[in-house]
Amino acid sequence: MSKDLSELMKEATKEVHEQAENTPFMKNFQKGQVSLQEFKLVTASLYFIYSALEEEIERNKNNPVYAPVYFPAELHRKAALEEDLEYFYGSNWREEIPCPEATKKYVERLHYVGKNHPELLVAHAYTRYLGDLSGGQVLKKIAQKALQLPSTGEGLAFFTFDGVSNATKFKQLYRSRMNALEMDHATKKRVLEEAKKAFLLNIQVFEALQELVSKGQENGHPVQPTAELRTRNINRSYEHGPVPGRESERTERKHTNMMPSTPLVRWILALGFLATTVAVGLFAM
Repeated sequence: MSKDLSELMKEATKEVHEQAENTPFMKNFQKGQVSLQEFKLVTASLYFIYSALEEEIERNKNNPVYAPVYFPAELHRKAALEEDLEYFYGSNWREEIPCPEATKKYVERLHYVGKNHPELLVAHAYTRYLGDLSGGQVLKKIAQKALQLPSTGEGLAFFTFDGVSNATKFKQLYRSRMNALEMDHATKKRVLEEAKKAFLLNIQVFEALQELVSKGQENGHPVQPTAELRTRNINRSYEHGPVPGRESERTERKHTNMMPSTPLVRWILALGFLATTVAVGLFAM
């Protein structure tokens, strides 16, 4: 493996990237066919994912297998997602957001890797952060227009990287740091496999919810994901109360006229957002 790790990782995830890229979910989201309610639920899943990822990053920030790519001010998304969830759900958002089983599985994998195989953590960080930094900017504009969100950015903090003034230069820096990580041939192969797993976990979050909705359609009614795991249970560190915010400024949004005709179609379009973010992002890396 004489190639740089970043190049190898892009090659290793090419097939699964194409799987996401060629699905109707990605294409439809780019057409702006997404409803506010489903966008909120996907944002909630992202919160659980990033909370777990960043907890493990903090655990390993001084570990040489991760330290060179530790960029909390530039990349970390937990605080931004908290801001978005407070905007969408209000001050009690921690009590309201659901964590479906597939999201829980993703979270468990992140914790397992961080605690037991921290050398693999870079695969998850690279897949998510550089994907969001690249493709997320395209999706930000689409979501803002489709959901008629404020031009001032409320509800879209997740897509805003205030600590990155030049995305292209920062991605170059990140890749150079990642390529400089010391790892033997066997470890590098495991990192590449973990990158593919990270991509698949993102897609599985959406597929599991799609299956849930499909079953509900067979029974003649739409299905909402069960709140199997609440924020206060999944990460012990979240005991500081809700984010002080602008509940009085929050606008109730019921864009029923923007939704596709059936609950199943609406769920498919919105939940494809997770796969779309990574797919668009990796394509632009």
